[in-house]
Amino acid sequence: MNRKDQHLKRVIVDFKKLTPEILALLVEKYPDGYDEDHIITFRNAKNEIIDAVEVTTEDTKYLVKVSTKLAVTMENYDEDDYEDYDDDDPEAVQDPEIADEAEDDDDF
Repeated sequence: MNRKDQHLKRVIVDFKKLTPEILALLVEKYPDGYDEDHIITFRNAKNEIIDAVEVTTEDTKYLVKVSTKLAVTMENYDEDDYEDYDDDDPEAVQDPEIADEAEDDDDF
């Protein structure tokens, strides 16, 4: 960890807690999506193995857990989708529609 990162608050973010601000930072840092080289693996306080990608603000280092939902949401990102929400509102970022779920609806 370099000197400038030593004083940053570290926050682990799950998809359910993802805010428009953090999503925008992710898309800015990884405009073509993230790959294995960008993923950081570590153990959390419960000794669980976590895979995450990192984005940093002036005072905070966010470690965002990687998932299919995150990848799809980043791929479909449009900042206009969040203009009616506060930057720190975790309710703004909704679960993306995954193709398999849509196919299940056709079974009726």
